[in-house]
Amino acid sequence: MLAAGALAVSCADYNVTDDFKADPDPTFVEPYKDLGPVKSYLDRTQYPNMTLGATLRVTEFNKQELAHAAAVTNFDNVAFGTSLMSGTIVNDKGVMNFLDMSDLLAHVEEIGYEVYGSPIVANANQADGWLNRLTAPIEISVDPIEDKFVDYTTMDVFTGTVVSGKPTIQKNYDGNDNALKIPKFAKVYIVEDFDLDPLGTYTVTFYAQVDKDDNVILTFSDNKIKDGANDKKFDIKAGKWQKIVVEAVPAEGATKGYLMLEGNKNSIVYIKSVQVIHTPDNHRPQTEKERIDTINYALNAWCDGLMKINEGRINSFDLIDEPIDTKATLDNGMFDLKHSTENIFWQDILGSENYAPKVSKVASAAYEKYGGNPAELKFFISESGLDDNKKLESLKYWINIWDKNGAKIDGINAKLNLYYSEDAATQAANKASLDNLLTNLAATGKLIRLSNFDIKYQDATGANVSAADIKEAQRQQLADYYGYVIKSYMTKIPHEKQAGLCKGNLADTSDPVGLWSINKDSKDWVRTATYKAFCDALSGK
Repeated sequence: MLAAGALAVSCADYNVTDDFKADPDPTFVEPYKDLGPVKSYLDRTQYPNMTLGATLRVTEFNKQELAHAAAVTNFDNVAFGTSLMSGTIVNDKGVMNFLDMSDLLAHVEEIGYEVYGSPIVANANQADGWLNRLTAPIEISVDPIEDKFVDYTTMDVFTGTVVSGKPTIQKNYDGNDNALKIPKFAKVYIVEDFDLDPLGTYTVTFYAQVDKDDNVILTFSDNKIKDGANDKKFDIKAGKWQKIVVEAVPAEGATKGYLMLEGNKNSIVYIKSVQVIHTPDNHRPQTEKERIDTINYALNAWCDGLMKINEGRINSFDLIDEPIDTKATLDNGMFDLKHSTENIFWQDILGSENYAPKVSKVASAAYEKYGGNPAELKFFISESGLDDNKKLESLKYWINIWDKNGAKIDGINAKLNLYYSEDAATQAANKASLDNLLTNLAATGKLIRLSNFDIKYQDATGANVSAADIKEAQRQQLADYYGYVIKSYMTKIPHEKQAGLCKGNLADTSDPVGLWSINKDSKDWVRTATYKAFCDALSGK
């Protein structure tokens, strides 16, 4: 695959399927035709732990086309970002769809390749629908409650609220009992002054009579009530007492309970009695123990499903992704973890100090259960913005707590956000920030992996230069900085702690971040100066 010129790599080297087409390889063009695969330039004896990774989408990898070939030929492993996280795989009912993951793992096993695992838990890209459903309030049995009963047959004077009109008590209306008399076009509260349960469902029942067929509009606690096709109008037939039943909930923010009758234009309306009953919300929040048990169930189910499909084929994972909240500070000055009042965050239920140990324990057990070799399993904490010294110190603080509580945390996966600047002072600061980051990461004593390894190009004013506009000399400056980053990593991170570099994009996007540019006419991939910079830096040049 990708064999041309002096490069001796064939399809047989990684057992690509017969329907894959990549010859002649369009990436092998001047001036970098004679370079070998990027990974071939790394001295594995001197750097035994260092690996080179590429980031692809699952669908892009499973197509087994050019991006797949470039990744497999030039890099040791591939990472899939958020594609293999629970938010992509688990639906709202907890059904797990591992079809894409199953296909890619079968393929990498066939070709002897490696995958770096997506984060097992995080704050984003989780199966939020499933977790919210699992932790939803529990349905319980409740009894209806009578809030108010008004009997107009026993009243002599109406003292309720009148918006318009002049309601009165009609004595001996039907020869026996009194009734509330509501004139045409009046607006009258026929029942009021009862407490509202904003989560309750209300039933208001009243008896009305008219001399002529009419319809009325009813408003319950600021919420106009519809009655079938009549669009907020309730029909009352003439001749006898009619039972009207209104099912309603109060309007959001309503503070007082009432039912107002209005809009009778054909006939006077008489009311005999009104009853208000509400059914409280028939759910209760889960207890703290129930929520913990529920989330433990979810964690075990997710890790079991993930590792059952994995069958020990992925040995390195991000255990937790981006846990640090730079907007929340602890009493000791360190940044807190992220927390949420909207979605379910694992740490909010399992505890900030205990959730990493819990996740690593459950994931490790599932990994071993389905054939994984514990000696090969590696867990990383992935985080962005670690060039901020306080954020890195905060991450170290939390990792130290998790380590003491029994978590398995082998390394840190630092997500990069790098720029090359034509402004000399800015670029000097960029280099200093990178060197400081690497020095601080090395001091943690953990395995160090750098991911999202893309560098964007900025002119002297700070504006990004696009892939379409970048000049050859600018591309070379960018490539030289790629080489600088690679060599800095290889020298500042102890060899035994080098977990490797992972490229963010193989080919240019709108930014010139690729080892390959894309020919705008043929769509072929063409090696850039960055490709050569990788080869040179890895070989020690």
